[in-house]
Amino acid sequence: MNRIGHNFTVEKYLEFERASEERHEFLDGVLFEKGSESPEHSDISTNLVVAIGNQLRETSGRVRGKGTLVQVGPVSPNRTTGMFAYPDIVIICGEPQYHDQRRDILLNPSVIIEVLSEGTELFDRSEKFKRYRDWLPSLTDYILVSQTAPLVEHFTRKKGPIWELHPVSGLDSEVGIPSLNCSLKLSDVYFRIEFPPTETETEDEE
Repeated sequence: MNRIGHNFTVEKYLEFERASEERHEFLDGVLFEKGSESPEHSDISTNLVVAIGNQLRETSGRVRGKGTLVQVGPVSPNRTTGMFAYPDIVIICGEPQYHDQRRDILLNPSVIIEVLSEGTELFDRSEKFKRYRDWLPSLTDYILVSQTAPLVEHFTRKKGPIWELHPVSGLDSEVGIPSLNCSLKLSDVYFRIEFPPTETETEDEE
């Protein structure tokens, strides 16, 4: 993650971000530039939007891509505390709620999906997920998608602060998302993605 500034207040960040052509995440006064994506990352994200969006057509749910800014936790305009993030995929159940009348900052995501990258994986698994758990009561599911192997890690909210992990791997597998009444076939998630051969496959060829 590329840090580009610090000691930003929330007000200063929003003014900067709304005027910027690039995307930046905010964590306690520090700005991080959202870097470029790999082709695999872009393809997987698009596959997810298509697969989920088609299943939500007859429901109140809606799926949004990487341009959706989410406010995580309470913020004060003149303070530096808080977090604003751009998840790769956001699903909203019901009517969206927004930070203000500009309707460009979402408050109530139901499901967040992150496609893991080498530079952001640690943050996605640690501090970002902690903030999501602590400050997004609307969030029922957090899904991490590998781009180096057919692997999806599905975290679901149980009672209180308890979350449960359901890892699923293999292109013939499927991830159920009961909160959305839909499922994801890994063969659809990884459509047109080519993975390097495993050690076993390499040995078999020899």
